[in-house]
Amino acid sequence: MEQKKFKSGDVVCLKSGGPEMSVQGYVNLGFGVVTDNVLCKWFEDKKQQQGEFHEDSLEICD
Repeated sequence: MEQKKFKSGDVVCLKSGGPEMSVQGYVNLGFGVVTDNVLCKWFEDKKQQQGEFHEDSLEICD
C-alpha cells in the first residue's frame, strides 16, 4: 500500500496561502480506490467549511 503524505488530524495549509485546515482523510471512491485528494475542514467566521484538495497543493502548517 502506498504511503500517503498526511494523516487524519494533521493541520495543513494550502501552499498558496489560506486558513489552517484539519485533515479528515483521503477521498475514498470505494472498491479499494483511494485518491490523492485530501478532505479538509476549517472554520470561517465561526462556520465550518470543508473541501477537497490534491495532496501536492498542501503542506503542514508551521
